[in-house]
Formats: sequence, C-alpha cells, structure tokens
Amino acid sequence: MGDKQNVLFVCSHNSARSQMAHGWLDRLAGDRFEVASAGVEPGVLNPLTVRVMGEVGIDLSTHMARDIKEYLGRWKVDFLIIVCDKASQTCPRIWPGVGERLEWSFDDPSAAQGSEEQRLEVFRRVRDEIRETVEQWIESRADSSPQAASKRGERP
Repeated sequence: MGDKQNVLFVCSHNSARSQMAHGWLDRLAGDRFEVASAGVEPGVLNPLTVRVMGEVGIDLSTHMARDIKEYLGRWKVDFLIIVCDKASQTCPRIWPGVGERLEWSFDDPSAAQGSEEQRLEVFRRVRDEIRETVEQWIESRADSSPQAASKRGERP
C-alpha cells in the first residue's frame, strides 16, 4: 500500500451513502487512497445503490455492509469521513490512529418514498452530490499532498 492514505467512510447502515462515497473515491483517486466503508449499525447493501452506481460504471455488486468495529483500533485511518447525521452522533469520538475526522451530511436515499423510479431519482441525486463532494475533497487534498508540495519546491 506504500504511500496511500487510508480513508474510511461511515454512515448508519453502510447500505448507500458510505458505499457510494467509497466507490467514487476508489474510482477517482484509488491510486492515492486505500478506501473502505462501514456502518455504525451495518445493514444490507441497498440494491438501488448498486444499480445507480452501475449506471456510472462503478460496480459495487461484490461490496457488503461492514461494521466499524472491523476497523476500530485495527486499521490506521488517516481520514474518517462520516456521511450522515445519525452516524455523526453515534460514531466513536475517540478513535485510535485517526488523523482527521470530517463530516459530510447527505440525505438518506434509502428513506425515499414513492415508485421505484421516484426512489431511483433520489438515489441518483445523492450519488451525484457525493461525487461532487468527493471531487472537491480530492482537489483540496492535491494542493496539500507531499507530491504537490514537492512540485512547488516546498518540504512535504
């Protein structure tokens, strides 16, 4: 894994938002980050999550919901990124080895009501919002990465 920084996305059930964020970061900057996702109270990966991510060429079909306990104290987490309000309140405040804790709040697409098409539209909107946030975060990290500092003639 070498120079990669570890990123753990967390939400309540690890069924939608954290899985989407995991997929986007892995796709957009997997060469720079080791990515995982987990839930405070893991459930089952929502099939609509798999479907809308598949629409943009990201295959989550082999993903499964994981518990944060699999990572707590067992994996050095450079960035703990919580993507829902409920997980923000219940995620452990003290986490050995966490470098930075970030909170990005997104609507829960799993709570969407209506026809399948109406629910898919909510999943797509949240998917696209997460992509935009992940892209902005990657861009902000590029400015402060050791490689960027080196290019500017600064010490990392």
